[in-house]
Amino acid sequence: LNIMKKKQSLEYLTSETLNQLVGIFDDLSPSLTLVQGDTSSAFAAALAAFYCKVPVGHVEAGLRTNNFYAPFPEEINRRLISQLATYNFAPTQISLDNLKQSNTIGENFLTGNTIVDALRLVSKRASKPIFMNKIIKNSRIIFATIHRRENWGINLNNFSLAIRNIINSHRDTFLIMPMHPNKIVRQALKEYLEGYSRILLIEPLPYEELVYILRESYLVITDSGGLQEEAPTFGKPVLVFRETTEREELIALGSSKLVGTSAESLEKYANELLTNKNMYKKMSKVNNPFGDGFSAERIFDICSSKI
Repeated sequence: LNIMKKKQSLEYLTSETLNQLVGIFDDLSPSLTLVQGDTSSAFAAALAAFYCKVPVGHVEAGLRTNNFYAPFPEEINRRLISQLATYNFAPTQISLDNLKQSNTIGENFLTGNTIVDALRLVSKRASKPIFMNKIIKNSRIIFATIHRRENWGINLNNFSLAIRNIINSHRDTFLIMPMHPNKIVRQALKEYLEGYSRILLIEPLPYEELVYILRESYLVITDSGGLQEEAPTFGKPVLVFRETTEREELIALGSSKLVGTSAESLEKYANELLTNKNMYKKMSKVNNPFGDGFSAERIFDICSSKI
């Protein structure tokens, strides 16, 4: 659609996506529109399809924190999409139960999450990034990301400070951190973390390289939903830098810890995982609850039977 611009607002992104997609749906007259996740563009696409009386299938439906503003705006986006959807494809039983409690009008299906499909397919051809040659042999890799709007400001500073202290406290660790394109995020990360020999601030990665790094990592620190879902496949413990998470399954199973947004809490749990082998072993032996890698086939079969 070519609508992205610097410092764009949510209302701009939503309205432009809606306006342009309505025209596209009018031209194409699709039998079904699939939207994935909980972004504002996914919500606008679902609304545009509804206005054009095109059935909507929502992939990754039913995730909930029950907090209006955490994550923002994703929690409300996904709730609205679920109500607009003719077919909701839930990744887990918890998500399916959430949809039923939300009194959705459309049909709900338990399919698993397509992110596990992508991981299964791409891991076969995952490639080592050249910059990893800078990492000293036998070092432990911490893979970290941060991007959520609710973490901008003081939380982002807390995150960066904690990361720096963790790396300084463990001389055998390297940090690899792809930086989100948003300048607000980049400025804070560079202010606290740039110039350290064992901290690699890099550009966003091709998925093949991201999967390779994830597979080689010792520990993941993130506010990303996707990484929470990917890490268990490779047995990587995850520290979730948020106050809430919609991936309750991982907390219950013990593969992730919700550490909050203070520097002290993040440092505490990271230091424990880097020093306590029993704790690390327990968190790394959890099967991925988000599916078997064949969710897309199930979704495709359901869609084929409906249209």
